[in-house]
Amino acid sequence: MFYESVSVSVSVSGLKAACCKLGSWGRRRGWRAVMAGMLAWVAGTAPAQTQEFPHRPVKLVVPFAAAGSTDIVARLVADALQGPLGQPVYVENKAGAGGMLGAEAVARSMPDGYTLGLGSISTLAVNPVVLKASRVQPLQDFAMVVPLASIASVFSVPASLQVHDFAQFLKQARLQGDGWAAGSSGVGSVGHVILEALNADLGLQLRHIPFKGMGPVINSTLAGQTQVLSDQYPSSAPHIQTGRLVPVAVAAKERQADLPQVPTLAELGYPELNALAITWFGLVVPAGTPAPVVQRLNRAANQALQQPALRARLAQLGVTPLGGTPIHLEHLVAQTTAQVRALVQQRGISDGSP
Repeated sequence: MFYESVSVSVSVSGLKAACCKLGSWGRRRGWRAVMAGMLAWVAGTAPAQTQEFPHRPVKLVVPFAAAGSTDIVARLVADALQGPLGQPVYVENKAGAGGMLGAEAVARSMPDGYTLGLGSISTLAVNPVVLKASRVQPLQDFAMVVPLASIASVFSVPASLQVHDFAQFLKQARLQGDGWAAGSSGVGSVGHVILEALNADLGLQLRHIPFKGMGPVINSTLAGQTQVLSDQYPSSAPHIQTGRLVPVAVAAKERQADLPQVPTLAELGYPELNALAITWFGLVVPAGTPAPVVQRLNRAANQALQQPALRARLAQLGVTPLGGTPIHLEHLVAQTTAQVRALVQQRGISDGSP
């Protein structure tokens, strides 16, 4: 077990202040290593009066705005974590710069386990490759905790196109050349990357139209201004149910219960595109967090993901709980990053910054 001293001659707050000053003099990884070593020294030389981790509330940083699918998943998980951890877990939204601000805040936090980050395919695999302003290298700046959940994506077209299945979609899209367009939440976003992968793998010439957020992208497709929509299934589902959008394929491990007639991209012969288009989330902590703390958080998260109430609520949202080891999340990040990097180099994807 990992223990934190509560009776020491040198205060932890004093160490934190000193180490933050070290952070202004050198690289983050360097000062975090010094800080972790100093904390370990204090714990090792302190009196026997100790408390087991965690002994105070834990913060979960969400790098996106409240009320979105990422935030909803985070809050459900935070509630479920409180039982296994025995402490309150509260969510702090730190949105901005496509998730970069929140990711950087977590990476620079005290590596003590009390600041968790909700990582996603965007912040852990796409942003570090595509966005030139990104100052986070996930496999170096974070310790992976656990894969949390995944959300299927659905590829759909407006009903006005009179396209009813994937074969018709592929035929019509190829005939249209660059006459058809697809929107994304912005240049360099995960949606932009998926669109370029769609063009590369399917031999299409869809034009990329960047918007500010997915709400305008959906509205544009419903109005027929853009013709192809790549979206997380839960936000497209109401429009599919009313018949305004026609689904032609899904990106998921298996067909969706609500769309049994719609094949996955893997079934259609595009396994790499299928894997890339699945949205996934994971828990991370700052690099340098002691291994026993990471293990404690991993156990708690896996216990939370087995709770029937959480699983039922996630199922209602079209979210699949994952779970596993830190290594599982590390492999997921590494594999997706390699796929994104190859696509960026092949297609010349850029965030448009100088």
